[in-house]
Amino acid sequence: MIEFRSVAKTYKSLLGRTVHAVEEFSLQVAEGEVLGIAGPNGAGKSTILSMLLGYFPPTSGEIVVGGLSPRRFVERHGIGYLSELIAIPPRWKLEVALERYAILADIEPARVKARVDEVCTLLGLDEHRGKRVKALSKGTLQRLGLAQALLRDERLLILDEPTHGLDPLWTQNFRDIVQGLRNPARTIIMASHNLDELQRVADRVAIIDHGRLQRLVSTGYSAEDLPSGVYQIGTAAGSDIAMGIEPRLAAVGANGFVLGPVTLTELNAVLKKLMEAGVVISSVVPSQSVLERQFREAVGEQGRETSS
Repeated sequence: MIEFRSVAKTYKSLLGRTVHAVEEFSLQVAEGEVLGIAGPNGAGKSTILSMLLGYFPPTSGEIVVGGLSPRRFVERHGIGYLSELIAIPPRWKLEVALERYAILADIEPARVKARVDEVCTLLGLDEHRGKRVKALSKGTLQRLGLAQALLRDERLLILDEPTHGLDPLWTQNFRDIVQGLRNPARTIIMASHNLDELQRVADRVAIIDHGRLQRLVSTGYSAEDLPSGVYQIGTAAGSDIAMGIEPRLAAVGANGFVLGPVTLTELNAVLKKLMEAGVVISSVVPSQSVLERQFREAVGEQGRETSS
């Protein structure tokens, strides 16, 4: 679906200095894939998305989207796009804004109202339809931005910080929406500072730093991915006997423990021993996900500006 071929982008600053925003960036994204993009501030994420949207061409290399240049693809097929900063005229009412965006998206006039109804229901916007944009909360404005990106059934969706400003309930709802959008013919690109969200919804995550692709991480787990780690174990019963059974457990609260670092084999052996003794395990969560570990290894201390 998408291929970056040795892409580079350089700028000239006002003082005439050359800025290398992206260098030797190569990546293939398949149809049906949800790809996450992560990196510290200034890593080159915004430049990559801007080139993919056809806003400007690369200085060198080539980007191909569905066999076309990004600009040609947008002109012929369109792209669903949620920008990081949502700028909608503040005096527009929410429903009017979506109707206007639907017209700009070339949705048939007879289908505009029905489609606006559908995205309002999907994103919980029905009660806000008559409100002016300037009266919307940050989270509601974010949902409005996402609604306009979903008005057309696009083959390509580009979402820049889509969960920014969403409360925990709508963050969870967003995950469900992305799962509902999965389609063998649709590709979703999602840039985010929230590594936990990328771990949950993306198939792979491209970690970018200094304009280069540092790592391409699968978000699945395997014995090879987690040779040793620290785990948080929750119990529903038997917490009073757990530490007597396994001395490596450290208590956290009334019903929680920390174990590690241990290998996956050791973890499973401990869990088996606890359950055989009557401890009821309610949860086992790695203290650091595959993506978090890979991100910190890839960008080092520069990752301090990126939330997880």
